[in-house]
Amino acid sequence: MSIDPDLLELLVCPACREELCLKEAPERLVCAGCRRSYPIKDGIPVLLVEEATLEAGEGSKQSA
Repeated sequence: MSIDPDLLELLVCPACREELCLKEAPERLVCAGCRRSYPIKDGIPVLLVEEATLEAGEGSKQSA
């Protein structure tokens, strides 16, 4: 199940207000700023900081 592109343009990270990018396998939204990864359950993004995990990658901030 995919997120509507128009909805994706409106969504921002609840922790830092940066844009979110859709990633596959598993389907999730990843913040471009703080690198938090928000799960998508049954086609609905769960934008709770408590539910987020940190993505590994360049420039990721591990102190949250």
